[in-house]
Amino acid sequence: MQYKVKSTILGFEQVECVELKEIDELFSTLRSCDDNNVSFTLVNPYALREYSFDLPTAIRVLLEINEDSKVVVYNIAVIQDPLDESCVNFIAPLIFNQDNATMAQAVLDVKNHPGLGLAEPIKTFKS
Repeated sequence: MQYKVKSTILGFEQVECVELKEIDELFSTLRSCDDNNVSFTLVNPYALREYSFDLPTAIRVLLEINEDSKVVVYNIAVIQDPLDESCVNFIAPLIFNQDNATMAQAVLDVKNHPGLGLAEPIKTFKS
């Protein structure tokens, strides 16, 4: 599904449209609609750990999210070899409103979310 980027992905300000494709229950890919050289590997944080945060009001308004909205959350992963050395950015989730096909990256305040890290290894969450 394609989404309009309503608030830039950090470091990729030129990306205005992305396509999200689920690989399995843990991994998905996100690719720029305009530049095939820009893509990300995403993880479903809920498949790895207990994960909750306060969605900033600005993101909620920007994406027109209400209590009935169908919203999905992913985090960017940096894939390494071996796979369990890959790291996940839990402090800057990508928020997708499936109802209106919009998305934005929320940058959470570390002080308010001390249990979330910028580069947490996937092996930390393997059982």
